[in-house]
Amino acid sequence: MSKLTGKTAIVFAASGAIAGAVAKAFAEEGAFVYVTAKEINAAKAVVSEIENSGGKAKALQVDALNEFQIDLAFQQVVVEQSKIDIVFNGIGIRPSQNQYGTPSALLSFENFLKPLTTIVGSQFLTSRAAAKYMNQTKSEGTILTLTSSLSRSKIPFMAGVTAASTGVEGLTRSLAAEYGMFGIKVICINPTGLGETRTIQETAVANANTIGIPVDLFTAQLAQGYLLKKSPSLKDVGKVAAFLVSDAGATLNSHIVDVDFGNISVI
Repeated sequence: MSKLTGKTAIVFAASGAIAGAVAKAFAEEGAFVYVTAKEINAAKAVVSEIENSGGKAKALQVDALNEFQIDLAFQQVVVEQSKIDIVFNGIGIRPSQNQYGTPSALLSFENFLKPLTTIVGSQFLTSRAAAKYMNQTKSEGTILTLTSSLSRSKIPFMAGVTAASTGVEGLTRSLAAEYGMFGIKVICINPTGLGETRTIQETAVANANTIGIPVDLFTAQLAQGYLLKKSPSLKDVGKVAAFLVSDAGATLNSHIVDVDFGNISVI
């Protein structure tokens, strides 16, 4: 039997590379996955991939910063499945739309705050809604949040998203202490920069341009920051996420779990 057979999962912001990979991993391990995205066609695309691989999923249109839409999604899942076992939110921000790679002296206050209000804010909204409906349905489920290795790295020109990454980790610990009283786990997964994702590709270009070095040199320096001299893949992240929300990961709660082959960031 697969790790998540009989489980019901909701994945928010599944149009993103990490959330899409996590949704696919949940389905591969037997969960019925509700795939949500701000644009319904993006959610349907992930569902098609899941169904083509033999999994079960359903697309929902949800803006992960809209409290009303989030609540409606949870209501629908409860009506259709009677329970919610797993919730994951993979929300992020496009670097090109938020001044990533900009020196802090030139970064607008609005763009400094945007990762905090978007990333931390969305995690707060989906986590508290998850806890509400898990508690109502007597489901001792798992809420899985997403941070980044910026939370413990020393990388310049990333003030806003670094603060947001650290904020998600603090939020995870606080909510784990609160929701644990109801048997609900809250765990945070922390993958390092994944070269497959558009976010990392755009960030590398922005930072290299600010420093004034070729982007190939910048990415080569980053690659030296792994103890195993290789970076994890999206599939690796999905596998770890599926483990964390399974019964096999039952002892993990409030933890920040690195998926990084031993990252020791060098710049």
